[in-house]
Amino acid sequence: MNRISGDSKVRIAVVGAGYWGPNLIRNVARLPQASLDCVCDQRPSRLERIRAQYPVRTVTTELNEVLADSAVDAVILATPPETHGEIGLEILESGRHLLVEKPMAMTAAEAERLVEEAAARELVLLVGHTFEFNAAVLKVRKLIAAGEIGDVYYLHSQRVNLGKVRTNCNALWSLAPHDVSIANFLFGERPLWVRASGYKFLDQELEDVVFLNLGYPQNRVAHIHVSWLDPDKVRRTTVVGSRKMIVYDDMSHDAKVKVFDKGVSKQAVTTEALEAPPFGEFVFLTHTGDVWIPKIDFAEPLHQEVAHFVACIQGREKPRTGGLNGLAVVRALEGAQESLARGGATVEL
Repeated sequence: MNRISGDSKVRIAVVGAGYWGPNLIRNVARLPQASLDCVCDQRPSRLERIRAQYPVRTVTTELNEVLADSAVDAVILATPPETHGEIGLEILESGRHLLVEKPMAMTAAEAERLVEEAAARELVLLVGHTFEFNAAVLKVRKLIAAGEIGDVYYLHSQRVNLGKVRTNCNALWSLAPHDVSIANFLFGERPLWVRASGYKFLDQELEDVVFLNLGYPQNRVAHIHVSWLDPDKVRRTTVVGSRKMIVYDDMSHDAKVKVFDKGVSKQAVTTEALEAPPFGEFVFLTHTGDVWIPKIDFAEPLHQEVAHFVACIQGREKPRTGGLNGLAVVRALEGAQESLARGGATVEL
């Protein structure tokens, strides 16, 4: 087991310096418990820019050089999603701890292989479900767990905007991993089934717009809408309970979480002439109360995620978004992809 003592810095290599990689590099570089040991990318011009901006020990265009470097303790993988399964396995087989960006793989079989390899080698495997480190999402989960909104009925999530249009995966695999992980996190459970429908407007190979429903224990359901073909950028999750409702709006600057004292209650019909109402005679009453905006001490979620990865390697914390967490999300996405192929059929997970 390749554990690092809390007194020693964890030497990290970042593989992939494209769209998301620079954010990871920035956070590794500013973390006192870690050192940015190596950056790997296929574009020499990108590497030179990174070298000029950050105190990185070495840069390379070759993954083999990273894996052959005995100075590297851990790797953060931020390459295109279709490469995560293969490259992630190589990294684990080399004996390095791994933080892999979402989705952790493009098939459940690949994800399972990563989980098995990490367990066999006693390595830390963390998946980049950044929103599980988001203070606003953590606040929503805490409110739900405390019974603030009563019994949870359903969750509705939107992640839409105009672009970025991808050509290597559809909107489901590009955008929905965030919302599936949020739903799993807030419900505290894994989905039992999934049903999805999608539409190909820009490209006859990939869905630009996807709607999916996930069924959870206790008759809870999550409805998720993702699209890169929408006029407004929306990042909003609504959780409806028996007593109250919560809206988490990631685009809001000063009110990311709102608690609405709104709900519907079922009451029996009573009359002076009857000691008890006739069977089946009820009315549904709505109530509307205050709107509460809880105070949230916000910290950059990605920084929290990278710091957690280092703490896990040093044995100070246990993985919160470990391999099994990532596997559950991949299984849901794979099931949704099957549902798309079968015209919206329900797929058991």
